[in-house]
Amino acid sequence: MKVTPPDFLLERALAQMHTLRGTEPADSILATSIAVRTQKLGLEGSYGADAARIVAAEVYPALDRQMQALGELRSAAVHEAGVSRLPQGGELYAVALRHAITTDMSPDEVHRLGLEQGKEITARMDALLRKRGKKAGTVAERMRALAKDPQYLYPDTDAGRQQILDYCNGLIAALQAHLPKYFHVRPKAPVEIRRVPPYTEAGAPGGYYRIPALDGSRPGAFYINLRDTSELPRWALPTLTYHESAPGHHFQLALVLELPSLPLIRKAGGGFSANTEGWALYAEQLCDEMGLYDSDPLGRLGMLQATVFRAARCVVDTGLHVKGWSRERAIDYMIATTGDNPAALTTEVERYCTWPGQACSYKVGHTRWLKLRAQAQRRLGAKFDIRDFHDVGLTAAPMPLAVLERVIDDWLTSRAV
Repeated sequence: MKVTPPDFLLERALAQMHTLRGTEPADSILATSIAVRTQKLGLEGSYGADAARIVAAEVYPALDRQMQALGELRSAAVHEAGVSRLPQGGELYAVALRHAITTDMSPDEVHRLGLEQGKEITARMDALLRKRGKKAGTVAERMRALAKDPQYLYPDTDAGRQQILDYCNGLIAALQAHLPKYFHVRPKAPVEIRRVPPYTEAGAPGGYYRIPALDGSRPGAFYINLRDTSELPRWALPTLTYHESAPGHHFQLALVLELPSLPLIRKAGGGFSANTEGWALYAEQLCDEMGLYDSDPLGRLGMLQATVFRAARCVVDTGLHVKGWSRERAIDYMIATTGDNPAALTTEVERYCTWPGQACSYKVGHTRWLKLRAQAQRRLGAKFDIRDFHDVGLTAAPMPLAVLERVIDDWLTSRAV
């Protein structure tokens, strides 16, 4: 089929390769990372120098050949962003979307979901901004201005970075008193908040979660990227922390490891981002229901911005791959809707071009968790206990949303007997 990425993706890849190739072998991260780690382990030997020689003799020549091949592809590449440009592209996207969201929603339904929820969330953001006297400009423009307000930024120093870590740890400490009202079962493993290692932060996301060790020797960890503290205004930290640690990813993924009846393959398995990311978004909203934002309206605004971002993903992903949107139109929509940094949004959109459907899994999963809870409330009435619902959903372990629906339905049927 001679399928190649769009020209702008090849250009980005080539730029990154040229940057890597332009570094002296001894200064390459491929060599320095080995030197640093072997020194920390106290290993004797010239590991760093040996790695540098391999980089010069083998890695860089291979990289030169790869850049030449990509350059040839670039000369023949097109600018069209979506897979609809490909033969059977529509069928390809339908399969990719179903794999990502694990439900039978159509691309048009996902697109409408993003538009409708984006409109509703934006209205809530507008009301909160107006209460703070911020009325000029679109919601996105006001959010970008808020992100640059010095009173909400930490110093871009080691001390400022430690303040961010301390603040996030304080959020988790304050959360603990609320958890017994919402969960019977919680993971025994603790979760730590750590800085993304400086040598990897340039290419790392803003935050990510690492599961505990199966044998309990390592806790769960939320890694937060502190490469530039201006990317992390204080009001954006609560929802990120709740999403990545507790009661988000840590509560679901660490708990799974502690279930004695679950086979190892289920504990180690993954690939159901609509379930796991949907739960983490649901957890963000749950913290609002707990009252954690009652004295922090800006934190609630940060939560809503994160939510509208996920709704916009549904619009843009389906727009790119089904409705013929260009890369530029998709970027403009994200900028106009979310209020996030344009450079970061450009990277986001280009990622959607390479991974059709995946970006939709977050909001579809969030919506499905809410739908299942509403269903449980409706069928159980006065017998509904949110702790029971959470326990059933979490101990089921990550699975396709269509299967999770059957698990919840079976539980509700058993409760009705």
